[in-house]
Amino acid sequence: MNTIAERLDKRFTVSERGSSLRKEVLGGAVTFMTMAYIVVVNPTILQDAGMPFGPAMVATILTAMFGCLLMGVLANRPYAIAPYMGQNAFVAYTVTGTMGYSWETAIFTIFISGVLLLLLTLSGGRKALGDAVPMTLKISFSVGIGLFIAFVGAVSSGIIVSGTETPLAIGDLTQTGTMLAIFCLLTIGAMTVRGFKGSILVGMLLCTAIGLLIGVVDAPSSLISSPPPLSPVFLQWEVSLTFGILSVLMTVFILDVVDTMGTLVALGSDTGQLDEEGRLVDIQKPFTADSLTIMFAGVVGTTSSGVFVESASGIKSGARTGISSIVVGLLFGASLLFTPVVTMIPPEVTGPAMMVIGMMMFSATRKIDFHEPTDFFPAVVTVCLMVFTYNIGIGICAGFIVYVIGKLFSGKREEVTPLMWVLMVMSVMFFIFYPY
Repeated sequence: MNTIAERLDKRFTVSERGSSLRKEVLGGAVTFMTMAYIVVVNPTILQDAGMPFGPAMVATILTAMFGCLLMGVLANRPYAIAPYMGQNAFVAYTVTGTMGYSWETAIFTIFISGVLLLLLTLSGGRKALGDAVPMTLKISFSVGIGLFIAFVGAVSSGIIVSGTETPLAIGDLTQTGTMLAIFCLLTIGAMTVRGFKGSILVGMLLCTAIGLLIGVVDAPSSLISSPPPLSPVFLQWEVSLTFGILSVLMTVFILDVVDTMGTLVALGSDTGQLDEEGRLVDIQKPFTADSLTIMFAGVVGTTSSGVFVESASGIKSGARTGISSIVVGLLFGASLLFTPVVTMIPPEVTGPAMMVIGMMMFSATRKIDFHEPTDFFPAVVTVCLMVFTYNIGIGICAGFIVYVIGKLFSGKREEVTPLMWVLMVMSVMFFIFYPY
């Protein structure tokens, strides 16, 4: 009779993808550690929209658990889903702050966006749009997201800070936290170069322990805590039918389409799950999991979810199947009770891990054809704007527009497919409706 391990191997095609159960569990643990910050960061931002912290935190955890389990079981991919950065700030500071809508209206808009995405996915439209993206832009998504991850990690860890006379500056190297971040970066980097298995996870655990010893990390007062009630944010919707809320819906919808598309293609490249034409194999299932999770987020009371770029950390640790995502989902579920422990890992540790991961993803640059201006120019625009605007969606949309314009002015209009025109129009609409 087959053992449980053999059944899991067959169900999730672990050996077939060149992985092992050990690598999958390790990859899931690494991914969770690099993205666990969202448990606290997301509800902290949503507090500024008027949402209660405790219930918003529970909604964040439940959405992440639901999304990761669904991605693992339905799509069998090592891609973690959770409420992601950008959408939360958009809701807190633009929709409720600048535009004056209630957070209940914003959350209802998130749910409607999920419904629209699900309909687009089931109709095959979302897959067709993904397949229409040219290879040069798909590569730039991977490169740009890698550099974005590295940049976010450098900023969150304090290695890079806002400058007084320049936009950015080096962090204060005399601060203990900054020194820990640099030590962590060098430690994880050195272990990675040496080919040490599990270098990211081991480095993070080691540096968290050092942080405890030197006072950068505060020891939790307790290991277990009871989760707050969800009821204050569960199904708390307010319906608004105005032009302003339509612009919000359009922005959320387009961001969800392009962000997830770009991230899936970038991660698919790392897992070897792109075909010879650069299309993600069986992309319908990840798209479906993503759409259903956004709807779930709107029900339980949090902002849009999406595939986390931090999934690259688990992939670089060897994860190739949905078992990794299931591990992440289970760890998020456990964090409902062990929140003090989960939130103990400081940005001075997660940041350097993200920097190493981003550097490894940047290697895809060599696949860009720098001898063809109509290919490399939109690719460079995509990468630069992703990082310099701190917004993946802006970089992707700008890349679509510049690609089409470049082909038209170079006399290569035949290389622009009909669906690429659709993506360009959607990108133009994104910039028109974007709440500047």
